[in-house]
Amino acid sequence: MNAMIYECAIIGGGPAGLNAALVLGRSRRRTIVFDDDHGRNLVTRESHGFLTRDGIRPEELKRLGREDVAKYDCVDIEPKRIIRINRVTETHYELTTADGSVYHSIKIIIAVGLKEKLPNIPDIEKFYGTSLFSCPYCDGWELQEQPLAVIADKMVFDLAKKVYNWSKDLVVFTNGEGRLEESEKSRLEAKGIIVREERIDGLEGKNGQLSNVRLEDGTLIERSGGFTTPLWTHAADFAKELGCKQNEYGGITTDEYGRTNVWNVYAAGDAAQIVPAQLIIAAGNGSAAAIGVNGDLTNEYFDRE
Repeated sequence: MNAMIYECAIIGGGPAGLNAALVLGRSRRRTIVFDDDHGRNLVTRESHGFLTRDGIRPEELKRLGREDVAKYDCVDIEPKRIIRINRVTETHYELTTADGSVYHSIKIIIAVGLKEKLPNIPDIEKFYGTSLFSCPYCDGWELQEQPLAVIADKMVFDLAKKVYNWSKDLVVFTNGEGRLEESEKSRLEAKGIIVREERIDGLEGKNGQLSNVRLEDGTLIERSGGFTTPLWTHAADFAKELGCKQNEYGGITTDEYGRTNVWNVYAAGDAAQIVPAQLIIAAGNGSAAAIGVNGDLTNEYFDRE
C-alpha cells in the first residue's frame, strides 16, 4: 500500500494524460500517472496533424512526452493498470492496480482513451493502421488520389463525403449491413462513387498493403487503401462505475475544464471527446483538465493555509 495521498491521479499515459501531467507538474501538484502502455494507436505507424510532430510514430511521441514530464519531480509515472477505484471519503479516492498495489488521490483524471472493434471482415486487422485507417484528417493526405475503399456499416455517407475530398476514385462498401438511404446512395453515385452493398468475403494484399476487396461472390475490386469505422468503446469502465454522465456520442460529459458531474473526477482525451479523435485534441483536453484540477485545488486550499 502507498500511504501517500496524491493531489491528482491520472489514469492513462497517452497525449491527454501526459499533457495533463505536464501542466500539473509545472503547477507543483503531487501527481501520479498510471499507464500500462496498451493504447489503441499501437498499430499506427505514423501520427499526423500534431504541430511540430507531423508524421511521428506514436511511441516516439510518448517517449518525448515522458521526457518532458520527467523534468518535474512532483510527478510519478507507474507502468501499472488500474482495475478498481473506490471513493474512500469525501476528499479522496483509493485506486487498486492489477498487482494489488493501492494508491490514494484527492482528484482523478480519466484519460484511458478508447478501444476499437473493427468491422466483421476477415483479415481486416492485417491492413488496419497500414493502408486502412479510421480518420481521413490523420491519414487522408498520404492516400490522396488513390483508388480507395470506404468500408462502413454506420455513418457511411458522412465518411464517404469526407474521403471524397482526398480522392474521387471511391468505392463504398456497406458489407451487407450498412445504413445507407436511397437518397444518400443516389447522391454518392451522382458524384461517380460506386456503392457495393454485398458482404465482403475478405481483403487481399501483402505486408499490410491492401490490393483488393473480395466480395462474397468472388468479385475482386482493386483498391490500394481506404477508411473504415470501428466501433469505439471505453478502454475501461471507471467513468460509468463512478457515475459519470455520458454525452450523445458515448463520451464522458465534461465542462470546458474536464470536470464531470462527479466531484473530484475529471476526464480528458478520446474517452471524453470520442469525436473528433486526434492526438492534438486529446493533448489539449489534457491541458484543460489539468487547469481545472489545479484551479479547484487552489480554491480549496487557499483559505485553509
